[in-house]
Amino acid sequence: MKQDTVIFDMDGLLIDSEPLWKEAAEELFATYGIELSDKQYATTTGLRTREFLNFWFRHFKLPAKQTEDAEKIVVSRVTELVKQKGQPMPGVPYIFEFFKERGFTIGLATSSSPVLIEVVTGILGIDADLGAVSSADELSYGKPHPEVYLNCAKKLSVLPWQCICFEDSFNGMIAAKAAGMKCVVIPAPPENDRPVWAAADLKLMSLNDFTESSLKDLGH
Repeated sequence: MKQDTVIFDMDGLLIDSEPLWKEAAEELFATYGIELSDKQYATTTGLRTREFLNFWFRHFKLPAKQTEDAEKIVVSRVTELVKQKGQPMPGVPYIFEFFKERGFTIGLATSSSPVLIEVVTGILGIDADLGAVSSADELSYGKPHPEVYLNCAKKLSVLPWQCICFEDSFNGMIAAKAAGMKCVVIPAPPENDRPVWAAADLKLMSLNDFTESSLKDLGH
């Protein structure tokens, strides 16, 4: 058997939503008189919303009992922003056609909620292409834990080593690698030179840069 499955992350990889998540988070923290730096925000990219909020509420010593309401506010705001101005990342149509032409099964593994997943897959027009969707939203653990990737593989009836994953965040990369899968990372430009990406199997600038040679590099 060989690699015959590809699993995509969603936010920041398929849809340009990371700036929208940041916008929603900034709006929330502004109500507390707090401003997260870009460096601070980047350290928690890829976490589930509740984990992101739990981390920064503890850091800034904000009332823990308010995190549940804060999560609802942020998720609702992001969903609204994605509907208003969510744009596909460069190369989304290309990469889906690339793998469909080669007979790959396609999955989605994301930290986002089912409500946001439905909005994004509708915007991208990829619903019919997805063999399985796995959300870490209600799992015991989110990324960097591998559970969301392992669940997606199970839904697709494949083994982890058959899967190639695409990620844009450090936490997502660690989740994919911990699941025993190959991982291609496409970091945001400001993060591209970080040495941590050495843990990935392949680093690219865009989905458009993935080619037949890339498949060979991954051992396909």
